[in-house]
Amino acid sequence: MPTTISFCGRQLAAEEIKLIRDLVHDFPALSLAELARTICELLDWRRPTGALKNHECSLFLKKLRDRGWLSSLPEIRAAQVRGPRKPVVVSQQSDPQTPLSGSVTQYTPLALDLVSDASGRALFKQYIHRYHYLGYRVPVGAQLRYFVRSLRFPDQPLLACLLFTSAAWKMAPRDRWIGWSDLARRSNLPHVVNQSRFLILPWVQIHDLASKILSLAAQQIQEDWLSVYQVQPLLMESLVDTARFAGTCYIAANWIALGQTQGRGRMDRDQTAERHPKEIFLYPLHSRARERLCQISTTPLPRSPI
Repeated sequence: MPTTISFCGRQLAAEEIKLIRDLVHDFPALSLAELARTICELLDWRRPTGALKNHECSLFLKKLRDRGWLSSLPEIRAAQVRGPRKPVVVSQQSDPQTPLSGSVTQYTPLALDLVSDASGRALFKQYIHRYHYLGYRVPVGAQLRYFVRSLRFPDQPLLACLLFTSAAWKMAPRDRWIGWSDLARRSNLPHVVNQSRFLILPWVQIHDLASKILSLAAQQIQEDWLSVYQVQPLLMESLVDTARFAGTCYIAANWIALGQTQGRGRMDRDQTAERHPKEIFLYPLHSRARERLCQISTTPLPRSPI
C-alpha cells in the first residue's frame, strides 16, 4: 500500500491511512455504510454544508479493497441496498407526451423548478433513465435537479430536465484556463458546479429552447446553490459528447469551449476504460471568477450574492 493516497483531492497522511486499515480490521461486523460514516466522522470529511461525505468514502473504501490494499483485511460487508441505489422503476408517468414544437418565444417565460420532494426525484430519475443516452447514475457529492416548464402554458407537459453536481476533481484544460495551483483547486473546487445532465424531452422540438434554458440556469443556480450548500458558485462546467452533439446551444448561450478531455472518467484511475473524449465548456458566473478561484485563504470565498 502506498504511503500517501488521495481522497477527494486531499492527501491522506500515514496516520490517517493506518486509522482506516485499523478500523476495517478491528470492526469486521460493521457494514460498508457504517465504516464510511465512522471514518468520515473521525477524519472530519465533510461537504461545505457540514454533511459527511459518506457516499464518496464508501466508493473510496471499495477502491482500496479492489486494488488489493485492504486484501489482508476482512471482506468489507456491503450495506443493504436502498433508496437511490435501487433500479429505476419506470411508470406511465414518464411515457411520451403530445409533441410540442415552434419557437421558444411561444413558450416564454420559462420556469426552472427545483426538485425537492420524493415524487419529483422519482420522476426525474425516470426521465433521465428512459431518455438520456447516459442513463441515470447516482450522483456523487452536491447535486441539484430541475424541471423546466412553460409559465405561459402551465398545464402542458414538462419541457426538460437539468442536473447539477459537484465538479470534476481534475480536468487539465479547465485547470489551465483557471490557472489555479493544486492547493487552490482543493480549496476552491466547491465553487465550481458541473452541469452533468441536460435533457430536452424527446417529444419537445422547440427552436432555441436549449440555449434559453442554459441562460436561465446560469442565473438561478447561483441563488439555489448558495441557499442549499452555503457556497457561492463562481464557474459552471459541462462536458459534451461531440460524436452525438455539436454543442451549439452552449455556444449560443456564451459558454467557452476549451478543448477535449482525455476520455477518462473520474473513476478510471487505472486507465483501463475505452477512451471517449468530450468537449469541455465553461461559463463564468462572476467577472473575476478565475482570480477568485486562484485565491488561497483560510476563510471561504465570499458567500454573498454576486
